[in-house]
Amino acid sequence: MVHESFQTVDSQLNWNSPMYKLWEKAKKNGKWDPADIDFTQDKIDYENMTDDERITILPLVSSFAGGEEAVTLDILPMVQLMARQGRLEDTMFLTTFMFDEAKHTELFSRWQKEIGIQNIDLSSFHGDSYKRIFYEELPEKMERLNTDDSPEAIIKAATVYNMIVEGILAETGYYSFRQIFKKAGTLPGILQGIDYLNQDEGRHLRFGIYTIQRHVVGNENNFKIFIDYMDELWPDAYGVIEYLTTLYDIQVAQDWVRTRFDFNSNIMREYAKRQFEIRKSQVDRARKYASAVQLEQEWITKV
Repeated sequence: MVHESFQTVDSQLNWNSPMYKLWEKAKKNGKWDPADIDFTQDKIDYENMTDDERITILPLVSSFAGGEEAVTLDILPMVQLMARQGRLEDTMFLTTFMFDEAKHTELFSRWQKEIGIQNIDLSSFHGDSYKRIFYEELPEKMERLNTDDSPEAIIKAATVYNMIVEGILAETGYYSFRQIFKKAGTLPGILQGIDYLNQDEGRHLRFGIYTIQRHVVGNENNFKIFIDYMDELWPDAYGVIEYLTTLYDIQVAQDWVRTRFDFNSNIMREYAKRQFEIRKSQVDRARKYASAVQLEQEWITKV
């Protein structure tokens, strides 16, 4: 792409844009380093777990490890699209977005290494629904952005990446880590990492919500594209959660299982359902605005 001009030469950065506000937050709040997290107690806790208890943690780690690597590998087309469209502040924020995802990938890989399970193949915990989203839909919809700048392409890419992967699956995963392991007073290192991830993903989610909303304002067809794609992906998103909770239920249903972990898997399922409805409602709010300018003004006050 040949440049004809530069925004910071002709005018200035848009200091009040929602994406510039997110850039500011990322600079201040995204400084954590996975290498600084102490996994010494996690190693002790893991070594003291029964095999049944390990079946509780390993599928969650497998899901996050694969998911974080996927979103790290697949985000670049969104960055390039925003650059092509001249959305400088979006592009600036997305550079921190990429950095965050790379750190998340390092976190789970480092945890496996420090615990001593780096040579265990955890891909067996990736079921059909997981593969549909992370192996197929996510890379396909993101790759499409390399050649398609249409609102439909952008909406679908942000929907699978931000709303499904981050807004439903990751959020439910954070909740599960805390409900299972924080309650048990175990694995403090990975729990600290989860808190950092959750903070990062809050910024990522805002990017996705705003990106979809600005295409929905005044355009019912674009809203329908979003709703239809959310509904299309929901069975597999829920399938990921159902698979993980079923693994847990199978363990606790056996009389011989010895575990200190106490978790109601139905709560996890209901939590995922609530996240699905919340993501829909967040985009739906954009329909009340008459213009993208009005939408941006509200975002400026709350980012």
